[in-house]
Amino acid sequence: MSEEPTGTTPARAAARARLRRVVAANLVDKVPRDHQQSDAEFRRRRVVVAVVLVVGATLLGISLNVKPGDATFYPLTLAVAAVWIVGGFLSGPLHLGYLPLRGDDLERPVRSGFVIGVLAGLVFLAGAFLVRLVPPLYDFVADVLDHARYGSIVPVTLVTLINGIGEEIFFRGGLFAAIGRRHPVAISTAVYAVATIATLNPMLVFAAATLGVVLALQRRASGGILAPIITHCTWSMMMLFLLPPLFS
Repeated sequence: MSEEPTGTTPARAAARARLRRVVAANLVDKVPRDHQQSDAEFRRRRVVVAVVLVVGATLLGISLNVKPGDATFYPLTLAVAAVWIVGGFLSGPLHLGYLPLRGDDLERPVRSGFVIGVLAGLVFLAGAFLVRLVPPLYDFVADVLDHARYGSIVPVTLVTLINGIGEEIFFRGGLFAAIGRRHPVAISTAVYAVATIATLNPMLVFAAATLGVVLALQRRASGGILAPIITHCTWSMMMLFLLPPLFS
């Protein structure tokens, strides 16, 4: 008869087992789905994604390199979001996705997307305390936050949310589906990070690479873009409202 490791109570063991099940359901195991495409549809999706990627990355670099407070920031940022959204839908069918609830029951991943977004935000905020101690990194983060400081908070909030939704529709929607079955998490995250290089801000590239892994795992697990959208928007709002005081 096996014994519990020293210091581990049945309650702790049960809690750990439950945590493992939750993590597996949200980030590892794949919910059943049937998202088959013909070869012609798959090739078309790849062509559309390639064109949109070039246009979107170019506009992204231009939008985040305008001077903070410049009125052109808003139309440029909305143009980037429009490119991602239109490109994602033009590439082919997209799905919202499901996650297991209990037994064979499935639910839209709204709650889990929000919880993971909050956890991701807390991790980034904790990391911000270390970033503050490195002057070059501090400056890169401050450059991004200047758009929130010198702009009106309502339009900044709206464009932040719209862009978060747009990025997920394209990168975890159209792009993820265009990759195929071989390493979609790694490839989509790498492309997401490379596209962000156009901003010339290494902290944004780092954020895209790290958060992108979580978003891509959610996409693979749920089979859709709803969980990544909610996580991305939750994380973005935490960065927008809680990060500036740390870099004031």
